[in-house]
Amino acid sequence: MTALRALESFERTGNVTETGHEIGVSQSAVSRQLKVLEDYLGTSLFLRDRKSITLTPAARDYCTQIRSALDKIGTASLRLKANPGGGQLNIAMLPAFGVRWLAPRLPDFVAQHPEVTVNLSTRLRPFDFATEPFHGAVHFGERDWADVCYLELMREYVVPVASPKRAAARKGDALSDLFQLPLLHLDTRPDAWEKWARLLGHPLQSPVGMLFDQFASMIQAALHDMGAALVPTFLIERELEEGRLVALWPESSVSIGTYYFVWPKDDIDYHPRNMFVDWLSNARDTGLGID
Repeated sequence: MTALRALESFERTGNVTETGHEIGVSQSAVSRQLKVLEDYLGTSLFLRDRKSITLTPAARDYCTQIRSALDKIGTASLRLKANPGGGQLNIAMLPAFGVRWLAPRLPDFVAQHPEVTVNLSTRLRPFDFATEPFHGAVHFGERDWADVCYLELMREYVVPVASPKRAAARKGDALSDLFQLPLLHLDTRPDAWEKWARLLGHPLQSPVGMLFDQFASMIQAALHDMGAALVPTFLIERELEEGRLVALWPESSVSIGTYYFVWPKDDIDYHPRNMFVDWLSNARDTGLGID
């Protein structure tokens, strides 16, 4: 491990002395570790001359590949040190849902299971559990994530909104008038406006408009008069109550998808996750965390 860390550090610093300082060993120890690695791999990793030493192109490629592995080992080690007696639960979440739905409820799980350390990271799209360090994930849409188990959490209901100034610019109250406004889009839901319009019986063909990577930035754009946004109702309750956003259509019971908690089918016996799934099911059914 030290030899791999020395090589990765040298690739970044280009200096044996700096590498030693970074990994906490002497310059001569760095040189020995690099020689050990060359002997193990059975190939030269360096181009040497009287004035300098540099990595071969193949060695640079090797460093690129081992860097992510070293990062994962480092993260796993930190997590083990943080909770040596209990389990780790690594969850990939959608940021808006995580902040508004999961976060208010999560302290109850932590109180019930202090032996489990919950680690949350953001992922916006489905991924391969075999290549990512997650035990479960929050997924939105349909049951279209392959080879996973599903726990339904909630249907999402959306409503088109805009600032009062932008809403007042409409020529009328028909859907066609709404669609004349600049439409804001989420890049993970490029067809959301089309789906919503179709559910209301009003076909809409590929509307153009500004693109955002998260609901938070799209809501801010709507607040600043930049256009109409199609937003989950649970994300904008306060803005609607305060009048900073205005609903552009009275129908707010239109759903274009569902939130699920998912986990890999080939790994169903991980105890911390099983406890979390049971807790999630209860939190969903009882409204836990909601005042």
